[in-house]
Amino acid sequence: MLDQLHYLATGFETALTLHHVLLMAGGVLLGILVGVLPGLGAPNGVTLLLPLTFTMDPVSAIILLSSMYWGALFGGSTTSILFNIPGEPSSVATTFDGYPMARNGKAPEALATAFLSAGFGAMAGVVVVTLIANAIADFALKFGPPEFFAVYLLTFCSYLVSGGSPLKTLASLLVGLILATVGMDTVSGEIRLTYGSDTLVSGVSFLAAVVGLFGIGELLVTIEEGLKFNGLKARMSWGVAWDAAKKMPSHAVTLVRSTVVGCWMGITPGGPTAASFMSYGLAKRFSKRRANFGKGEPDGIVAPEAADHSAGVSALLPMLALGVPGSATAAVMMGGLMIWGLQPGPMLFIERPEFVWGLISSMYVANIVAVVLVLATIPLFSSILRAPFAVVGPLIIVVCLIGAYTIGGKMSDVYIALAFGVLGYVFKKLDYPIAPLILAMVLGDKTEDAFRQSMLLSDGAMGVFFANGLVGTITTAALALLAWGLVGRLFAKRELPAAG
Repeated sequence: MLDQLHYLATGFETALTLHHVLLMAGGVLLGILVGVLPGLGAPNGVTLLLPLTFTMDPVSAIILLSSMYWGALFGGSTTSILFNIPGEPSSVATTFDGYPMARNGKAPEALATAFLSAGFGAMAGVVVVTLIANAIADFALKFGPPEFFAVYLLTFCSYLVSGGSPLKTLASLLVGLILATVGMDTVSGEIRLTYGSDTLVSGVSFLAAVVGLFGIGELLVTIEEGLKFNGLKARMSWGVAWDAAKKMPSHAVTLVRSTVVGCWMGITPGGPTAASFMSYGLAKRFSKRRANFGKGEPDGIVAPEAADHSAGVSALLPMLALGVPGSATAAVMMGGLMIWGLQPGPMLFIERPEFVWGLISSMYVANIVAVVLVLATIPLFSSILRAPFAVVGPLIIVVCLIGAYTIGGKMSDVYIALAFGVLGYVFKKLDYPIAPLILAMVLGDKTEDAFRQSMLLSDGAMGVFFANGLVGTITTAALALLAWGLVGRLFAKRELPAAG
């Protein structure tokens, strides 16, 4: 514990320099802008900013990217409440009561409640990361190829039973796994699925794919639906924020419960979107004012916001300690770490403690900066959404394509982004989840390498995944989770006719 406090204090020395505080402020402002513009969102915003960080030192780069992440989450809440447009997928649940509350003339109160809940959830997530980061890293040092494969298997099984159609989730995972095999095989050195294209030898550009899926694909759907910005005006004052803060103790149960759910879903592969919906459902189920949900109930804002932000922060922990991203944005950041020459995993805590603890310390400061800035800039960013979508939409497309080109300076990345934009559009229209595809693209080659290395170690014996208590427990948990999800769905289908 003393070592952790020492590292944390050293991290604060790094994070509280003028240079890094300015980076936090700039990152938060950029993130809010990204969050309020539908079609961008945190994953795409971080992706677009990533090429600009290649010349920065890793500590400054990760502080800038993580600050943008916090700002994007807050920005998504702003549009959910004022315009009924979730700037982030994880902000969808906030629209259920946020927009009705704003329409009832309580827009400033709704925004202040959302931001204070989000700030509490984010800070709680940082505390959790601080307390258990070293423990998870020490535990992860016991991992070999079989253990890592078991963790990846558990991740994929968690997504398969996380909700929605399991067949559609499986299809999305399989598409991602196929894309992850394109290029040079890291074990044998063979070239796979390139069809004679030299540009695919290094694989499908993950960053270009994210730009297409999250940016262009979302905008294509938006254009088809003929979206128009019709927002509500909101003038924020510190008096409104103070009044909302005084009411927060009355939401303490919902706040704490949602934060716990968010931290759990962030550390496991559930992610912020699943956490926000789950917390909203729990808040509605256990509330004495259940009938008021959907009509402007404050608990309906507190629950998804606290869960969303605590999950968003906690999702960085498995990415740093295990190399397993807990959200789409964490997956993009993980790609950034690799580009900077850092390998996520337990050795990162030993080899680069100043990086890890500089990031953790910056989370404390950046979240405070984010709450202050978002309260001060609501009128500015809400006015942006009064611009015609015919102007804003093309600008987002241009930014996406420029971002795709700057990844490697190749037109092939632009074509990949456009192709994945069409794929994202098709997935949206057919209601296929995109997150499993992204997860599979990030973890696909790692999962394959871990499996093949395990097979080489055991001469092809599958028993290696039950060879000791650690790997056996993880593998059993993955299979049990998968079986539980399938059996639960079978029972649900049997009960439906009886209920009717």
